[in-house]
Amino acid sequence: MAAARSLSNPSSTTSLISQSRNQSKPTSPPSFLKPHSLQSPWLGFKISFQPSKTTRYLPNHRPITATISLSLPTSKTDRVASAGKVPKWSRRAIKSFAMAELEARKLKYPTTGTESLLMGILIEGTNLAAKFLRANGITLFKVRDETVKLLGKGDMFFFSPEHPPLTEDAQRALDWAVDEKLKSAGGDGEITTTHLLLGIWSEVESPGHKILAALGFNDAKSKELTSMSSEPESVDG
Repeated sequence: MAAARSLSNPSSTTSLISQSRNQSKPTSPPSFLKPHSLQSPWLGFKISFQPSKTTRYLPNHRPITATISLSLPTSKTDRVASAGKVPKWSRRAIKSFAMAELEARKLKYPTTGTESLLMGILIEGTNLAAKFLRANGITLFKVRDETVKLLGKGDMFFFSPEHPPLTEDAQRALDWAVDEKLKSAGGDGEITTTHLLLGIWSEVESPGHKILAALGFNDAKSKELTSMSSEPESVDG
């Protein structure tokens, strides 16, 4: 009887079908997402475009902020802070330092030593010190080979920290570069990769010094490089 009653009332059936169809219809997008067309009188065809206003549908996000540091680690923060003018490292020197950390990690070393600082200078490649080294036959591949001969290979299962800490001689090399800049120009100008390379050479017992010496670098070349240390490194690139 219930089935007969429902069949005998076509209006209710039609209403249910109409409601289900309305529910299945997709909701129309906002007007600003609808494509628009315009007729080009001189091209003779329609051009369709969609305004780029979808940013309001992106999830909430915070703007990315970054801090650029113009300094490298130092063990003489008090002395530098009291010097009046704190010398800044050049962009190429800072990039060389970052490359040194990456090279230490690549070789599976737990620390960043003078050998890594030397390789970082050569990996950056565009700085004055790297050009001087290459002109004297000292290349990245030769330095890397001498490093492995001197220090051996790192444990393949060892994972270096993201920023391998500096060895004592590497830290002294950085401090030497700052000292030299303060003595030569009173802190005016930038500390360059030339100062960094000379700092490595000043650490006679360090791996970096020994590698340089094995590849033909000597005190005469050090003096030649010292005469070039006052030349600024360009900021392009």
